[in-house]
Amino acid sequence: MKYIKFLIIAITGFLFNSCDSDEFLNPLPDSAIVAETYFQSDADVLTGIIGIYDAIQGVNENTESSTERYNRGVQLEYLLTEHRSDNTRSMTLEGSRADFHRYIVEPENIQSEDYWQSMYEIIFRANNVLKYVNKSDAANVNKYTAEAKFLRAYAYFNLVRLYGAVPLVTSILGPEEKEALFTRVAVEKVYEQIIADLQEGVTHMDNTYNSRASKAAAQGLLAKVYLTLPTPNYAGAKLLCEAIIGSGTFALQNDFHDVFYNELNNEVIFAIQYLSVNPEQSQGFSSEFTSYNRQGRQDGLNIVNPNLAEDFIAVGGNRTAVSYAAYGEDAELPVPENAEVVKFLPDGSDISDPNLPTYGESPSYAGNDWIILRYADVLLMHAEAIMAGGNTSDASAIDSYMEVRTRAGFDAVADRPSVLTTDALLLERRVELAFENHRFFDLLRFGVAHDVLGAHAAEMGYTSYNIRRLLLPIPSREINLSEGILTQNPQ
Repeated sequence: MKYIKFLIIAITGFLFNSCDSDEFLNPLPDSAIVAETYFQSDADVLTGIIGIYDAIQGVNENTESSTERYNRGVQLEYLLTEHRSDNTRSMTLEGSRADFHRYIVEPENIQSEDYWQSMYEIIFRANNVLKYVNKSDAANVNKYTAEAKFLRAYAYFNLVRLYGAVPLVTSILGPEEKEALFTRVAVEKVYEQIIADLQEGVTHMDNTYNSRASKAAAQGLLAKVYLTLPTPNYAGAKLLCEAIIGSGTFALQNDFHDVFYNELNNEVIFAIQYLSVNPEQSQGFSSEFTSYNRQGRQDGLNIVNPNLAEDFIAVGGNRTAVSYAAYGEDAELPVPENAEVVKFLPDGSDISDPNLPTYGESPSYAGNDWIILRYADVLLMHAEAIMAGGNTSDASAIDSYMEVRTRAGFDAVADRPSVLTTDALLLERRVELAFENHRFFDLLRFGVAHDVLGAHAAEMGYTSYNIRRLLLPIPSREINLSEGILTQNPQ
């Protein structure tokens, strides 16, 4: 799909950037007119769909054209997820980025505001495509509809887990329709819409792509939704995971390194693509995940917490060297205090020099893809669904768990447990999926977020933590735009 981006970048920029960045929920009149005029053919609708992925991809903030407030897509997601778990933190205590790991995010936080707007930009673009999807060829209407709805569900799933009840907008609305645009809808209703959207994906999509939505991506995301519901649907999640496992389409990579540097391999179910060097299609987070300000513009933005390093030392196996590295004096410690993430080295840069890794020629314009869903996650969700919130001796659950562990270098027989515990599964998910923005959501889903993060905050001296901090505050800028209709989370 990377080559497609070159063909459509001009038209998507014209079509979607004509709306004011202050109001991502709905088009202003000029953008509505552009859309009405533009969508005339199947090719036009397909271009609109690719534009939704462009919104997820976001804009590299290292580009000269970037501004303070802009659609960063998933490029800042680690702040809202990894930093608010016990996995990583910012090296510095200065600036709004450092607020996340200390649980002091306020409604004025610009990164949270950007993420909220980015997710609603995805939703707006999806709704725009859905309005005009009948302009496509009849044979493609169901498929294009399912794809747009999958992407809308993806954005809403992120929003509802991070902010709680959010405005649920499923059609194009005018700027005067503020009640519909800004009224928060109960979490249960948001999940109902997410499930309905994903079920269309399961029905109407196939597995042609892993760089676009697919049947397996819809199955996997829906399985995670079922596991996340206030009353989990374990049976439904199990069947969805087994459908992916039984499809024969996906498999673990033999080498953990290849998951991230042999892009779009058959472990990847859904990934967002980036292009190296090209400022408009690259990402900057790979270069920012450094601890000594060698390449990134910031001073270490995803530093590994010592307690995660301890877990890697204990159960990481061959994943450890691919996941984090320590340099200088820190490398001499039994447990590094300020290790840096190396899972996303810019374009697979060399890290053999312990003093000053090069990180490639253009590290701030990296082309590493962002993996949203991969097969190892599905295997571990399969075990989770069978466990249904408790421990299990079920052989199929342990088989799925051990398939991931065996790839990490553990013995399939000697290291196989007779009983799989929720603690063991959560630990395995931590080291397998570290720095992929899953940990915070895993803690919520397993029902241990407050206990784990409360203990972590106490250990690290983050005195501002309380259970209300598990939800991010609604951005004050959005509340102001709503003229008070959009209400705030308790803080």
